[in-house]
Parts: sequence; structure tokens; C-alpha cells
Amino acid sequence: MADPARARKVADRIKVVVAEYLEHRVKDERLGFVTITDSRVTGDLQHASVFYTVFGDDQARQATAEVLEAYRGRIRSAVGKQIGIRLTPSLEFIADALPEGAAHLEDLVARTRARDAELARAAAGARPAGEADPYRKPARSEEGDDGPGPGADA
Repeated sequence: MADPARARKVADRIKVVVAEYLEHRVKDERLGFVTITDSRVTGDLQHASVFYTVFGDDQARQATAEVLEAYRGRIRSAVGKQIGIRLTPSLEFIADALPEGAAHLEDLVARTRARDAELARAAAGARPAGEADPYRKPARSEEGDDGPGPGADA
């Protein structure tokens, strides 16, 4: 079992190596505008999951996934040469759901703002259902006495 700090360093190095390899070595026109967002390595450094996003439509995402699958062995070989550990981890490419999640959150925020504006318009002309001051106050006697003083026993 590797040290978690070492696994994190190896994962960061794999992320950089894969990104550089895709940028400089892969000359496939099907490869879209891909960004390597993260990589994670198992504790024994035997398996690496590489997360990526693709700018474009579903067709561009599918084509990029095919290119990454086709070049997986070459990318793994480059990773093995660059990171210099005894056993090169196997690579798995996973499409990151980050853009879809962010779009969903933006949609929720926009709907919430619209609902807040609608409630603010409805509340602009509203009046309270009860009295203007709904809090209880101590009863006052007719002589002007405010009730028992601070030292009085009740």
C-alpha cells in the first residue's frame, strides 16, 4: 500500500503527462477540444482513473472517447516513461460530468432568482394579517404603573 501523499503526487503527474501527450502527440482529427480535469490512483498505484471533459456536442464527446480508447496503450506507455515507477498503472478514461452539473446548478439558480423576484413583487403591496406590531407587551394599569419593578416578588 502506497503512501496517500505519494498516490496523490503520482495522480497529479499522470494528469499532466496525459494532457501533454494529448496536446502534442495525438494527431487524430476526431479528438475534440478535450480537457483533463482530474486523475485518481488506487492505493497500490496499479490503476488510474483519468477524468476529462470535451467541449462540443454529443457526437464530439463520442468521437473523443473513441480516440482515447484507441490511444490508451500509447498513453499508458508515455505515462510509464514519465513517472518512473516500477509498475505502470492501467488507465481508465472517464467522461467528467462537471459541465452538465454546472449547467444544472446554473438553471436552478436562475429559477430561484425568478421565483424570488416574483415573491418580492407579490409582497410589495401586502399588509400583515394581524396587528402592525404582533408582539405581546406587558399590560399597563390605568394609573400609569408599568407593573412590578425589578425587585418586586411576584
